[in-house]
Order: sequence, then C-alpha cells, then structure tokens
Amino acid sequence: MLPFGLMSSIKFSDAAIVLIGAKSPVTIAETHGCLCGALCVSNDYSFAQWFDEWSDDTDQAAASEVVAARELMQTLYAETVRDLRGSEMEFTPMLPDDESPLAQRAEALAQWCQGFLYGFGSVPDSKRTLRPEVEEVLRDLAQIARASAGATEPTDEDESDYVEIVEYIRIGVQTIHDQLRPSLQ
Repeated sequence: MLPFGLMSSIKFSDAAIVLIGAKSPVTIAETHGCLCGALCVSNDYSFAQWFDEWSDDTDQAAASEVVAARELMQTLYAETVRDLRGSEMEFTPMLPDDESPLAQRAEALAQWCQGFLYGFGSVPDSKRTLRPEVEEVLRDLAQIARASAGATEPTDEDESDYVEIVEYIRIGVQTIHDQLRPSLQ
C-alpha cells in the first residue's frame, strides 16, 4: 500500500503548491475527491471534463501556472484511473503525509470527502439503484465531510482513528467503484 499523502509519483504538498500557484479556489484534496467520485459513476469521465471544470475558476492565473497545473492533473488523472480500475487495490486518496499536523490532515480528509460527493453527484447517469453497501459508504463520507479537528492536542488514539478512517475511505471508494463498474460497462 502507498503511504498516505503519496499517490504514486505525486506528493500532496507539491500538488497543493501547483494548484495554489494556478489560483485554484479548490484544494488538491477536494479536486482529487471530485475526480474519484466522477470516475466511480462514469466510465466516460475524461481528463478534459475534469480539467475544464477545474479551470473554469482559474481566470486570474498566469498561463504558465495553469500549464503546470494541467501537467500535474494529467498525471494524477492517469494514476487515479489506473489505481481505481486496477486489480491490486492500489487506490489511495490524495491527502497530506503523516508528518503534517493532524488538524491539517483531518481538514483535507473532510475536503476530499466533499469533493468525492460532489463528483459522484455531478456526473449525469441513469437513475440507478444503489446497493446498500454503496449507500452506507456515501452516508459515511457525508459525515466525514462535516468533520473538523478538535481544539485539543491530538492523542495517539486520534492518530490511530485517522489512519482507520482513511483506510475505510480507501476501501469504501474502491468498493463503490467496483460495485458500480459492472453496470457502467
């Protein structure tokens, strides 16, 4: 399994800097969550659709910054498709690494879940009936999207809980993708 914060060749912190440079109003966590949600409900969700939706909000960015963001997002798109559709369960949400403060990781996790739910709901699809396990994961993601870090110093138990939640999301999203994939083909 890949460590949290590292989606194959792209580090969360590097991706965040590129999107900030491109004046993105959306964080890398939310951007990646949106991509994953859309990929779960559509075999045809293309890089161009994802990038066009993202770049609609970057009018003030310099062209060179948008080009850098496009290159990063192309790599992220290809790796996410590969990992979600692969047989090795390699999918990992794009989140800060374990060295980042827990509050920052928890905030990014909530943003990732918000993005996932947005992407999942924004792709037109036939009014399919979702299996109970898919509905359960979606409800859990909605709860996590509303989460925030506490004001107290994080404990070892908080760290452990975070790791468990990220693993649940990783497996849950893979389950959603795999459950919906046969009906998409």
